[in-house]
Amino acid sequence: MNLALLIPILGISCGLFAIIGGVFIKPWFAYKNRQMELEAKMIAEKAAQYASQTSSLEQRVRVLERIITDRGIELADEIDRLRDDSAPLN
Repeated sequence: MNLALLIPILGISCGLFAIIGGVFIKPWFAYKNRQMELEAKMIAEKAAQYASQTSSLEQRVRVLERIITDRGIELADEIDRLRDDSAPLN
């Protein structure tokens, strides 16, 4: 007799769980999904900004390296000339 009473209770409980899942859990999952999409978009934008900034910095470093290396040869020649001009006075 107890088993006969449990079957309808179990059926009603399953129906209630399905309704509760559809009303509360499904919108919650949609909310979380939308939240993750927005976070992913913000992260992608930040990554693009960092990539742009990194590219700009790399370009500036290349210019500085070129200035240093080009000027380095001239500077070495100038130092050698100064050394030759300041011969020992002995």
